[in-house]
Amino acid sequence: MNPEEYARMHQFEDWYWWFVARREAALQFVRDFRPGDGPVRILDAGCGTGALLECLARERGTNVYGADLAVEALAFSRGRGRRGLVQADLIALPFRADTFDIVTALDVVEHVEADTAALAEIRRVLKPGGILVMSVPAYAFLWSSHDEALHHKRRYTAGMLAPRLKDAGLVTTRMTYLLSVLFPAIALFRLADRLRPQTGPAHAHLVPVPAALN
Repeated sequence: MNPEEYARMHQFEDWYWWFVARREAALQFVRDFRPGDGPVRILDAGCGTGALLECLARERGTNVYGADLAVEALAFSRGRGRRGLVQADLIALPFRADTFDIVTALDVVEHVEADTAALAEIRRVLKPGGILVMSVPAYAFLWSSHDEALHHKRRYTAGMLAPRLKDAGLVTTRMTYLLSVLFPAIALFRLADRLRPQTGPAHAHLVPVPAALN
């Protein structure tokens, strides 16, 4: 990810519609998961600037850890008062096998060249019966300067992601497309972006909208 994008993420992620919708969708799975007695241990893999970490701690207690490769992202997470943070590559997490009840990875795997290896590493640190809650960007034809600014390697379809999860040793219990009602508008915006000549550095598409629309 371009370094300046971490500051923009930190600025937007607490209130911007896309971050809020994605976070709430993930948190619903976290709320519904009941692994048994004892504290729940959670890893936010690719924790970014820390908004999800805060929500996870509120929802499920203090055994929440964050891992990210970018020092810029970890600095913002520490600024939120988060602890349990480690700088780590997703394909080499510094945790023992069978450590976590829940792993979240929201828009993370698409940044990794060896995505199946990253998923297998997540499987390694999950306890038996644990869950992975993840999201990835969809559809290669929506590729735009947004993806370039965030250093994405690819966009996915369900048909692409499912075999990677299986090869990593994970069992898919639910897979869906988020915010599909907005797909036509998003598709038009992204396709228009591809037609516009790029005159400067690529930036993530975080376009401020009126509060009522947001």
